[in-house]
Order: sequence, then structure tokens, then C-alpha cells
Amino acid sequence: MTTLATKEEYQAIADGLTIASTAFIDGGFRAARSGRSFASVNPATGDKLADVAACDGQDVDFAVAKARESFEDGRWSRLAPGDRKAILIRLAKLIKRNAPELAVLESLDSGKPIRDCVTIDIPEVVNTLIWHAEAIDKIYDQTAPVGADALAIIERCPIGVVGVVLPWNFPLLMLAWKLGPALAAGNSLVVKPAEQTSLTALRFAELAMEAGLPRGVLNVVTGDGPGVGQPLGLHPDVDMISFTGSTETGKRFLRYSADSNMKKVALECGGKNPAVVLSDAEQLDIVAEHIVNGAFWNMGENCSAASRLIVHRDVKAPLMAAMVARAREWRTGDPLDPTNHLGALIDKDHVAKVCAYLDKGEAVVGGKGQGAFVEPTIFDGVSPDSLLAQEEIFGPLLSVIEVASDDEAIRLANQSQYGLTASLFSGNIKKALRGARDLRAGTVTVNCFGEGDITTPFGGFKQSGFWGRDNGLAAHDQYTEIKTIWIDLSDRIGEELAR
Repeated sequence: MTTLATKEEYQAIADGLTIASTAFIDGGFRAARSGRSFASVNPATGDKLADVAACDGQDVDFAVAKARESFEDGRWSRLAPGDRKAILIRLAKLIKRNAPELAVLESLDSGKPIRDCVTIDIPEVVNTLIWHAEAIDKIYDQTAPVGADALAIIERCPIGVVGVVLPWNFPLLMLAWKLGPALAAGNSLVVKPAEQTSLTALRFAELAMEAGLPRGVLNVVTGDGPGVGQPLGLHPDVDMISFTGSTETGKRFLRYSADSNMKKVALECGGKNPAVVLSDAEQLDIVAEHIVNGAFWNMGENCSAASRLIVHRDVKAPLMAAMVARAREWRTGDPLDPTNHLGALIDKDHVAKVCAYLDKGEAVVGGKGQGAFVEPTIFDGVSPDSLLAQEEIFGPLLSVIEVASDDEAIRLANQSQYGLTASLFSGNIKKALRGARDLRAGTVTVNCFGEGDITTPFGGFKQSGFWGRDNGLAAHDQYTEIKTIWIDLSDRIGEELAR
């Protein structure tokens, strides 16, 4: 288990950081061609951390050209699988060696609590890279049963140049979720981190070069959506976009694909995820712990946050009492203080958005925002059709909806444009499995909150996702094309050709 240091020790690491702030293209740091920059700000304090390169289409063109060059000459795409594996494992070891620095940098840049960065995010980055690296030389291609006169080989080929567009809520972990399988498959990448959280992606790229990743294979282009995201989405020499973020922006990338070269687009988008507590749920103290964690972890800035509690009236009262008690234990404050469970929301605009919902319901705990911080808040008596129950708030707000039957609970859980995750709590395993099958979500957990792990595909139904899946071997499928090679072994021209 990872041991937490003290607030003073983390502050000392923060004070000693050397922060990279220019784009990383073709193996080196480069200022934006325009010379422009923007401020990267600590959400908790408002202090400027660095002036980050504000790249634009010129920088995107240069990064894509270098990625294409590195892909076509085979310095990575045709490297032996075992050699790619060794480099990714070296990178994972470098991430682990630099874990305290990366955790502090992530916390400063995103407002995430240091306890999560240290105990969850950085260890999972390491685990993700190693897992996909180990899969490189264990995924086999296939042959088809075509008879004695032919040999049909079904081959997995890297797609080519992949554009990766990242969110600000899990900057390093989402980078690893995408780079692990994309690099394992042999692709070259152009990464656009969220403009609010660019700093750890730049440090990651630097460590990747130290690990031996060839230049041009991993490029990080910093900037905003119009300056970098749109040119990347429209670029005719980008073969695929992998995006995690809002549903609205995800739809924009589908339009970019249609308006350019029909590049493949894999989207992991929003969620309004239900926690469904049926009439026979047991151990309500444990249920409460799971729901509070699911709702408030990472300040609720989580696409899989359990933001809707749909609970049968027979168990609501004791469950609510346990949840309120748990929520009051969640401390909010300085992200570098490891005793705090919740840190700062990402920026002023997002704080204003989340706080606008605080007067739309009856809060039984929390209900206040101050500066960059919003208390963990539980609303009772929420209507299933209200904004609290339907809109993705992306903050530490939980809406409670009471139902009179288990069937009504499942029906309301599916009453959403989203379908990313769901949790179901029941003491009857048959009922739980039937309910899990009926819930329209990409990941359904039973008697717990979670997202599965690195071995299980992660992605959503409906407007929560499109085409691909992160994690598991399914993630490798996203970043490969399937090719059939047909070899004629007969000594005669096929009858169909002779005719």
C-alpha cells in the first residue's frame, strides 16, 4: 500500500518543481510557432504555475507530419513487439520512480486531492502501462478455415497517426488509458491535453523519451479546443481520434471526421449514472459507503460518478442516515493536505456552473460553495424529470429519488440520455443479475461502486460513448485495423476466375 507523506513534505516537493511548459514535438520541447502562451493556474489558489505554449494549426501540422514520418519509416510501428514492450515497461518504471513529483504536479494543476493522486492515479498509470506492454507479445493474429487450396491470414495492423484528446479530470490516468494500447499496437500519436491540465502530459512525454521511445512517436501539442482540438479533428493525415470529454464536444469530433477524411473516432463521453438500491438491499452501512464514494470521489468530476441515487422507500430512511453521516466525514480543502478527501473544482467557470445547481433542490447535507471548493451535497426529494436528475453536473452533488417498486427503480435508472455506468444493490443474486442485465450501461457493478479494472472494457451506451472501449484487450482493437491476406495455394486458376 502506498504511504502518504505530510502536507509539508508535499509542499516542499511543489516548491522544488521544474515545470515544462512548451509543446513536445519530434522528441523535444518547442514554443508555439506564434510565440503565444496562456497561464496554467492552480485551481485551489489561483496562483499561476506556468505560461504554457498556446499552439495552433501550424503546430498541429508540424506534429502530425512528424508523427506520420515516424510511423511510415517504422521506427516504432515495425519495431519487434518485444522491443516495444521493453520500452513501455521502462517508461512505467520511470513513472513509478518519479511518482511523488508527478502526483504533486497533478494535484497542483488539476485541484485533485493529493491522497488520490498518490494512492490511485499514479499507481494506476503504472499498472495500465505495464498491463498493455505485457499484452503486446501475447495477442495473436488468426487464420481462417478456408480449405486446403488457400491460406487466409487475418492480421491486426496499427491504424497510423492517432490524435488523442484528453479531459481535465484525470489528466495522467486518461493519458495512460489511451497511450498504453495505442503505443502497444505500434501507432504514432499527437496528444492534446486539456488546456487546464497540460503539465503532467509534458512531463510524461519527457519520461517517454528517457525510456527510449523514438522521437516523433509521441507528440504533445498544448492549447485550447479551437486552436488545437479542431485542427487535429479536421486534419486529413490523422487516421483516428480518441476522445474523452463532454458529449457535446464528442459530437463535434464526429462532425470533424465527416468533414475531413472519415477518420475513425472513439468517444468516451458523459454520464448521469444511477446507483439503484432495491427493496432487499443488505448491509446498508456498506451500501452508503459505496454510494458516497461513487458520488463524491474526485469532487464528482468523474464521468462515472454515481450522481443519481434511486432507492426503494422501504430502505431509504436507514440508508440516508448512514449516507449523511459518511458525507460529513469527507473533508474539503487544500489539495496538498492528505487529510482532505475533496480538493478544488477545476476553474472559476466550472465552480459557477456547479454552484448554480445548489439552489435547485433540498440539501440534507452540504449545499454550499466557497471559492474553488464545493461541499459534498445530498439532495432529497428530487423529481426524476428535474435538472438535478437529468443533467451531468460534474460536481459533488448527489440527487436522491425515492421509488415504490424495484421495477420502477430500473425504469427510472434507464431514463437518461446517458449509459456509461450503473450500480445495483440487492440481497438477492438472481434479482441483482436480472437488474444488471436490464440496466442500459456499459459497466454495471453489483453491490459496489466501481468501473471494473484494467482487464475489463470501459465505455458507454447511448450518448455516453461511441465505437470503442478503453481498458482490456478491447482497447487494443480500437487502435488497429483488421486486414485479410488471401494466399492461393492451388495449381489452377479458380473456377470462378476461369468463368
